Amino acid sequence: MSIGGGFVIFVVIWMVVLFMILPIKISSQIENDNIAPGTDPGAPSNPNIIKKFLITTMVSVIIFAIIILLTYFEIINLREYFSQQ
Repeated sequence: MSIGGGFVIFVVIWMVVLFMILPIKISSQIENDNIAPGTDPGAPSNPNIIKKFLITTMVSVIIFAIIILLTYFEIINLREYFSQQ
């Protein structure tokens, strides 16, 4: 896998994991009875975005490392699979 290909795969994994992590432990402003003026009442009161970015990065690195190991040791070889058909 080239560096560019690896980067693209990592970014795709990171985005998928981010969208899976974002809704975890979210409470809206209505649920907390703390509605800031000029904001939507359904908006999160404390999204903890930095913590979620760090968790997303850690999970993505683990998934990416597994993919790299599987392709390095040719446990998964998509080039062979698609050339046979």
